[in-house]
Amino acid sequence: MTDHADRVWKIPESVLVVIYTPALDVLLIRRADADEFWQSVTGSKDALDEPTMLTAAREVGEETGIDCGEGSALAAHLVDWGVRNVYEIYPQWLGRYAPGTRHNTEHLFGLCVPERLTPTLAPREHTAWQWLPYRDAADACFSPSNAEAILLLPQFVQ
Repeated sequence: MTDHADRVWKIPESVLVVIYTPALDVLLIRRADADEFWQSVTGSKDALDEPTMLTAAREVGEETGIDCGEGSALAAHLVDWGVRNVYEIYPQWLGRYAPGTRHNTEHLFGLCVPERLTPTLAPREHTAWQWLPYRDAADACFSPSNAEAILLLPQFVQ
């Protein structure tokens, strides 16, 4: 029998950050653990009391090398869209969460960058990147909630 007492479980509260340009081109990154999975930046809180804005800036930095943290040139361009999605965790990732955890709450953010930047990927997490017009980016996403977030982009830019 496995002892779960010392295990550090993922917190079922995460962020999704749509990185985009003023022309509404969207950055997608491909997951290292699933080649067909293109997505925006995503990641879970590191602590229950971690503010989601901090989670979003940290994940953007870790996954793309783009600094949008407090005090950076892009800090004011990281915006909490005030949208929350609750979804069922994909079966292949349930083992990362405490037993009985089935749902995740995802907080949506947008990050407007001045142009199509070249990201620096974390190779253990992502293997490729691409910039696409927002509708094409939505079509390329494996996650329905990610695609829906990208399709909301025009209303948050206005």
